[in-house]
Amino acid sequence: MPDQHWIETYRGVVFRWEVDANDHMTVAYYLQRFGDSSLKILHALGLGPAATLDCFIHYRHELRVNDLLHVESAVIGVEPDALVLGHRLLETAEGALCTTVEQRLAVTLTPEQRRAAEAHRVAWDGPRREVRPRPAGLAGFTDSARDTVKASEVDALGQLDPSAAVHRFSAANGHVLAAFGLSPRYMRENQRGFSTFEFQLAFEAGVRAGDPLRVQSALTHVGNSSMRILHVMTNEATGARVSTLEQSGVQLDLDARRPAPLSPELRARATTLLVAASA
Repeated sequence: MPDQHWIETYRGVVFRWEVDANDHMTVAYYLQRFGDSSLKILHALGLGPAATLDCFIHYRHELRVNDLLHVESAVIGVEPDALVLGHRLLETAEGALCTTVEQRLAVTLTPEQRRAAEAHRVAWDGPRREVRPRPAGLAGFTDSARDTVKASEVDALGQLDPSAAVHRFSAANGHVLAAFGLSPRYMRENQRGFSTFEFQLAFEAGVRAGDPLRVQSALTHVGNSSMRILHVMTNEATGARVSTLEQSGVQLDLDARRPAPLSPELRARATTLLVAASA
C-alpha cells in the first residue's frame, strides 16, 4: 500500500523524569505517546476516542534522556467491531526504529467510515505475535501491587489509561524479581536491571475513580537472561478482571547495555517459582 498513508502522529523528546532505574525511558511513557498517536489517527478518520482492547508492543532499541523521537501511524486492520492501528516509534536523529505497536481499538464503523479506514490501510511488517498458553487460574500468583484508581487515570470512556495500568505492572515487576533474589539492592550492587522487549497488554473491564485495584503476578518463563511475567489486574470491589500484561524482558548489564545471563543461583531460585501454563 502507498507509504503516504503513514502519517506522523507524535514528535517529542525523552524528558528526564521519564527515565527509570535502568537509565532509559520508562515503558509506561511509551504508552502515553501511542495514546496521542491513536487519537491523531482517529481524528484524521473523523472518529472520536475509542477504548483500547489490546496492544502488542515490541521494543527494539532503548531511548535515553534527551533522545528525540517521533511516531508514524496508520490503519493496519479493519474488523467488524474493532480498528487495528500500527505505530512505529523512531529515534529521530539517527532514524532508528525503536518500537512497533499493534493496537486494537473498540470501534463500530458506519459503511462510510469503514470505506475511509480501508482506503488508509497499509501493509504491516511488524514482528509476529506469538500466542502462548497461560495458567488457567491464579494459583501460585503473588500479590505484587495494590492501590486505588485516581480520577486523572480514567478516560472519558471509563477505561483505565493504558499508561496508568503499565505503571502498576512495572512496579509489580520488582516484587516478582525480588522473590528469587533479583532485588533492588542486588541490581544496584551488580549494575543490573530488567529491560522489557515485548508487551502483550489487554483490557477487559472499565473502572471508576476510587476503585480498589489488585495486581497478582507470576513468573512463567526463565531462560539464560530472559524472563516472562504474567500480571493480572482485578477490581477488588467487584472481582472483575481489568487488565492483563504478559511482559517479556532480560536481565540488563547497565554498563554494557546488553543482556546479562542470570547467575546459576538466581536461575535455580527463579525456576522454583515458575507457574506452569494450562495444558
